[in-house]
Amino acid sequence: MSIVKINALTVPSEMRATLEQRFASRAGAVEGSDGFEWFELLRPVEGTDQYLVYTRWRSEEDFQNWMSGPMQAAHTGGGQGGQGGGQGGRPQGAGGEGGEAPRPAATGSALWSFEVVQQTGPKAS
Repeated sequence: MSIVKINALTVPSEMRATLEQRFASRAGAVEGSDGFEWFELLRPVEGTDQYLVYTRWRSEEDFQNWMSGPMQAAHTGGGQGGQGGGQGGRPQGAGGEGGEAPRPAATGSALWSFEVVQQTGPKAS
């Protein structure tokens, strides 16, 4: 079965729009990756300042290949602008004035890993 990676990003309220814009500017960047199955950016609504970045992969190997290839390039400036920062996923953004790296949108992150052991979907009609 699939694996799920959830990156919990701590984002101060004044940086929420920045984080969302950075993810929006990279829409489509992961979809073509081998083994990629699903992505969601989840905005907190109450009681927390953590955004959740949910990705689902065919295997751990597919995720690791993406981490060491396309994701690493995009998050370290090798790809088009993104949320940035390597494995922890600390958002960096795309370019800054005068060549400076933009300020991170997140103040912290944690990567959680899960195996899918059961799933369901809507009943077919």
